[in-house]
Amino acid sequence: MGRALRDSSVRDATEGAPAVLVGTSGYSFPDWVGKLYPRGTKNEEMLPEYAKHFPTVEVNTSYYRMPDAALFERMAERTPPGFLFLVKAYKGMTHDHVEWKGGAICAPFRAALEPLEREGKFAGVLAQFPWAFRNVEDSRRHLVDLRAKFGDVPLFVEFRRDEWDRPPVHDLLRRQGLGWCSVDEPALPGLMPPEHRVTNGTGYVRFHGRNRDTWWKGNAKDRYDYSYSKDELNEWVGKIRGLLASTNRTFVFFNNCYAGQAADNARVMQELLFGGG
Repeated sequence: MGRALRDSSVRDATEGAPAVLVGTSGYSFPDWVGKLYPRGTKNEEMLPEYAKHFPTVEVNTSYYRMPDAALFERMAERTPPGFLFLVKAYKGMTHDHVEWKGGAICAPFRAALEPLEREGKFAGVLAQFPWAFRNVEDSRRHLVDLRAKFGDVPLFVEFRRDEWDRPPVHDLLRRQGLGWCSVDEPALPGLMPPEHRVTNGTGYVRFHGRNRDTWWKGNAKDRYDYSYSKDELNEWVGKIRGLLASTNRTFVFFNNCYAGQAADNARVMQELLFGGG
């Protein structure tokens, strides 16, 4: 089932037909061995094994340290034709005003993407902004500057605060060719609601889990240690299918990676979307 879904999704995406591609936020997790990955799987074998189940992945290591072309060259070599990578922007572009320094760090980041672009495996960059990123003039100017630094690179923006979910912001993103990243996260005051929007022709949805009690405290494991029920995933199926007419494709990623929950939920979502659920 997993291989058949993967092949169908990749074929539709590469031929330009409307498609939904489901994956996870990262793939290199030791606690996935014995679950998604066969026992004994080595680190360098995880990506090829992952690609047997999903047609796309978010690269999160690029947020913590500046990537280089050699990293993405290896990733491209370990994945089949048509596999697509979304790459998270380096934290200096979204979280660190000091490191931003006018955006000079964007040039080496863009250069590192070249192997993925050359192999036709690059789908865009995700700029995930923190809770501290407010909807004020300086922040909106930063979005415009980021767009300018990345040129024609497909660029998606994820906001935390619901104050960004306003028609003027949607219009700004459309004018700048920036994609809106929809999120599923706890129903807490100030956080983004679970609405799916499209501002650049491509849909993008991230599932973070619904841990209300640990969202504002504890570590990342506590925040994202969540497994979606089938009914909770079904809440999104109609939204995703309903927007296919206005998108060239939609990416769906699960960020609840602890203990393989993201992979489990991603496989269920594939079944709901493509297998008649």
